[in-house]
Amino acid sequence: MVFSSLIFLYLFLPACLIAYYFCKSIKAKNIVLVAFSLLFYAWGEPVYVLLLLASVCVNYAAGQLLGLFDGRKRQQKWILTGAVVLNLGALVVFKYAGLLVETFNGLTGASLSVPQIALPIGISFFTFQAMTYVIDVYRGQVKVQKSLLRFMLYISMFPQLIAGPIVRYADIEGQLDVRCSSAEDVFQGLVRFSVGLGKKILLADHAYNVCKTLLDGGMGSATVVGTWFGVLMFMFQIYFDFSGYSDMAIGLGRIFGFRYLENFRLPYMSVSITDFWRRWHMSLGTFFRDYVYIPLGGNRKHQMLNLFVVWSLTGLWHGASWNFLLWGLYFFGILVLEKKYYAKYKKKVIKPVRRLVNLLLILIGWVIFYFTDLGELGKALAAMIGFAGGGFISTEAKIQLLNNLLLLIVCVIGVTPLPRILGDAFGLLCASPEPESVKKKIYVTVTYVFCLTVIVLSTISLVGSGFSAFLYYRF
Repeated sequence: MVFSSLIFLYLFLPACLIAYYFCKSIKAKNIVLVAFSLLFYAWGEPVYVLLLLASVCVNYAAGQLLGLFDGRKRQQKWILTGAVVLNLGALVVFKYAGLLVETFNGLTGASLSVPQIALPIGISFFTFQAMTYVIDVYRGQVKVQKSLLRFMLYISMFPQLIAGPIVRYADIEGQLDVRCSSAEDVFQGLVRFSVGLGKKILLADHAYNVCKTLLDGGMGSATVVGTWFGVLMFMFQIYFDFSGYSDMAIGLGRIFGFRYLENFRLPYMSVSITDFWRRWHMSLGTFFRDYVYIPLGGNRKHQMLNLFVVWSLTGLWHGASWNFLLWGLYFFGILVLEKKYYAKYKKKVIKPVRRLVNLLLILIGWVIFYFTDLGELGKALAAMIGFAGGGFISTEAKIQLLNNLLLLIVCVIGVTPLPRILGDAFGLLCASPEPESVKKKIYVTVTYVFCLTVIVLSTISLVGSGFSAFLYYRF
């Protein structure tokens, strides 16, 4: 099941909210959330809910054993190693088995049959999330969770189960036992959810339609303008799709009393690639920093090797295809150059120019990310500089550009701080210490009208197009 579906919006979510708020005790609320979360995951993949439950049991047992052998580091190391091997082993089997066999066949000339294993939705997210708990227990940074129910809720909580953000156990440990959801929490959660839904349905999905039209027909005769516009719309699609999901997850979490950390912070306004990765998918970045980069030595020793390992893993985490590894190494190369040379010269270049150059580098990165076929990737890069033989602009490209000019303008505005500035200004204008003041009522009314408008427009779009999957579900 996905957030951007009519079944979720008008059946699953209302039923879950009614059941949740009908319960009085925190234990009953947790049972409701676990039950609905398992239903949410099993809706599309009933078999792989067993994999999710196996992950819960393995990591819960690992935590219990680490607690049992507290103070005995040798035994704890073996327990941690076993848990990490089992977690990563499941990830390799279900996500990378096909790629590994294909690569082996290509290198050796063997003809091993490529396993056809369906990728369990969200396996990368819940596997990494479970590993943070086990590692943090081993490090003594969190206490062992004694309750299987609360641990299952931590792993399976449906708002962030499928596509993040990767929630660390330390960040919500206390909320599993004690939490409250006030009227203000529900209001703010609804607003955040509506913003995310609008990003996904009204912007990302329409940007994808343009992108697919211009980039999926073969790049052998693509035009310069058509390719650039298609890639630009993909850059908008992946941002509004993924940040939209994070907004919805954070909003839903707040409705249920959970406070999830931010996952995006205006990444396309960054002034360097280092800055970009501090703003984009922040939960994944902090995972690799805290559980891979720093344990390897961080900045203290073998920094370049550590960065190489981290960015190779970051690339492969996104998918079982060599273009993702190439994408990770592309950013590794830029980051190395920035660390060696950029710091000396960045103050000499004004910020608008730095932002434009950075956007160009990000855009090229998304080209590598988009094309899993390396041959098509080469043709796309050639088309962007006019070497594909398709000319400067085609009739199709003109039509797409003119028909989607408004969408382009809205997307450009949407990646800037302007919407947030306007929202904050409206909130300040209507601010009043009196909860029943006219200004406060105007603010609440206008906000509810905004949310309702987004939901209605999204519903109309879904009725016309049907299922709307999130891009990051495949990761």
